[in-house]
Amino acid sequence: MDTTGFETINLGHGSGGELTRNLLDKVIFNTFSNPFLDQKHDGAIVEVHSKIAISTDSFVITPIFFKGGNIGELAVNGTVNDVAMCGAIPKYLSLAFIIEEGLKMEEFTRIVTSVKKAADESGVLIITGDTKVVERGKGDKIFINTTGFGEVHPKAAISVHNIKAGDKILVNGYIAQHGMAIMSEREGLEFESDLVSDTTNLNFLVADLLDAFGEKIKLFRDPTRGGLGRVLHEIANDISKGVFLKEIDIPMEKQVAAACEMLGLDPMYVANEGVFLVVVDPSIETEVLNLMRNHKKGINAALIGEITSEHPNKVVMESLIGGKRIVSPLVGEQLPRIC
Repeated sequence: MDTTGFETINLGHGSGGELTRNLLDKVIFNTFSNPFLDQKHDGAIVEVHSKIAISTDSFVITPIFFKGGNIGELAVNGTVNDVAMCGAIPKYLSLAFIIEEGLKMEEFTRIVTSVKKAADESGVLIITGDTKVVERGKGDKIFINTTGFGEVHPKAAISVHNIKAGDKILVNGYIAQHGMAIMSEREGLEFESDLVSDTTNLNFLVADLLDAFGEKIKLFRDPTRGGLGRVLHEIANDISKGVFLKEIDIPMEKQVAAACEMLGLDPMYVANEGVFLVVVDPSIETEVLNLMRNHKKGINAALIGEITSEHPNKVVMESLIGGKRIVSPLVGEQLPRIC
């Protein structure tokens, strides 16, 4: 029995009555208590003195608990990172739960606790939100919607239109870990070591890069759904230039590569939740790489390619054996429900 007095979520918890108040007071407000949320209002009032970045996202992952995280921390990290990719410092989040009747209260409490932990680690406050309950069979345990707000870094000039031929492309770490961690659990695959999701916040590393290099940082992108391949295609098409990569330089754990091969998946299109790519002026590529590798969220950072005037609108990769292939755009979804 949970502190709410119920073992599972029922429709009454979404009715707006005493059960709703009980759930909000004992789980939500008690966990996220801060001066904004403690007003128990329908919204929040904050002071903003500069340009702000806003990003909203919904999380519908299955399973909701996985090696390396759960849907709660994924929701926080995902939205924090989206705000950071705009060149902003995340400060506030809104948080909305859509819960299916029958979800165990213990599971819901674990998710809420992980949201709080991830928010604290990211330096953001949960300042407003919503909770709804749907009938059994009309959801999938729990869906989460988050909206993030942040102040744009004073040195940021993040725009795809600032990119030029010769600019370098770097990533902060191993690719494809999140998607393959989810798939290994779904398929019951076993490896010598566990495949663990890379979900984490990236905002502090992004802030350090902007502090050091300012407008020489051209673009940040986090390759979540559709992976690195999707993001690179978007960039190539947006600027009508080409992207050239070297497969040997793309960092990836051996277990992840093995899992992709076993399932017939291309790691270039597998989702990430703790990886971002950054496009930089070539004059700072070495300094950027060194800074990233000296940060705990960028230890495995690598320079993977560059922007080129050749083969516009295409992503071309030099393979491990020296040949070249076009990384074709992904038409559908390789991995459903991975975020």
